[in-house]
Amino acid sequence: MLVHPQFDPVALHLGPVSIHWYGLAYLAGFAAFLLLARWRIRQPSLVPQAWVAQDLDDLLFYGVLGVVLGGRLGFVLFYKPEYFLANPAEIIKVWTGGMAFHGGLLGVIVALAVYGWKRRRSFFDVTDLVAPCVGLSFGLVRIANFVNGELWGREADASLPWAMVFPQAPTQVPRHPSQIYQAIGEGMVLFGLLWLYARRPRLTGQISGLFLFLYGLQRFVIEFFREPDAYLGLQALGLSRGQWLCLPMIAAGLLIWIWASRRNRQA
Repeated sequence: MLVHPQFDPVALHLGPVSIHWYGLAYLAGFAAFLLLARWRIRQPSLVPQAWVAQDLDDLLFYGVLGVVLGGRLGFVLFYKPEYFLANPAEIIKVWTGGMAFHGGLLGVIVALAVYGWKRRRSFFDVTDLVAPCVGLSFGLVRIANFVNGELWGREADASLPWAMVFPQAPTQVPRHPSQIYQAIGEGMVLFGLLWLYARRPRLTGQISGLFLFLYGLQRFVIEFFREPDAYLGLQALGLSRGQWLCLPMIAAGLLIWIWASRRNRQA
């Protein structure tokens, strides 16, 4: 079996400043979004909406706020509400770790809604632009999780060629490298399918609905290979907290896609 290489989580030391791989992954993800979005606004189906580069820079600003604030508050509310209720000063200590994807998603949704309202653009016009451009960013963050040796997977059969021991884990048994599974699911499968789907003209809201459905579905499946948080464990029906949070995403994505299809066709 393999053993996690125990990479140094710090990529660069610049005097007293330490630059972590996790931070670099976020920066690379934001850069990937800008490059893909600039490519996307030149596609024939989006040209009539008259997006310009400055719009994308502003979108990124709103998105970063949504990711940071929503991700942190999501972690506080979804995963450790009792702890943070007893220690409210810890909430602002983002640098200590603790971000939740589902909270970040809600934060970004709110941020994009505010952006659309201020710029007088349809909410789904904004989200349909953004949705195909974020998968690579997710994948980069998952790779950083692997570099840090965190969010390891559940126990795996030692005969699995890529089963891996994570020294940080409480038991030194072979495990699924679930961070890599998620990097593939979010960074390759989700991105690839959405990008291909969005290359052709789609009804307003369909791309956003498909994004929610596909992300929720692949995350729900991969969670079966990811070790649940020790302080939460498995919950009702043997599902993890992440899986329960994915179910509303799957349902919402499907309903939005159906609603968008019927609404636009009737119009």
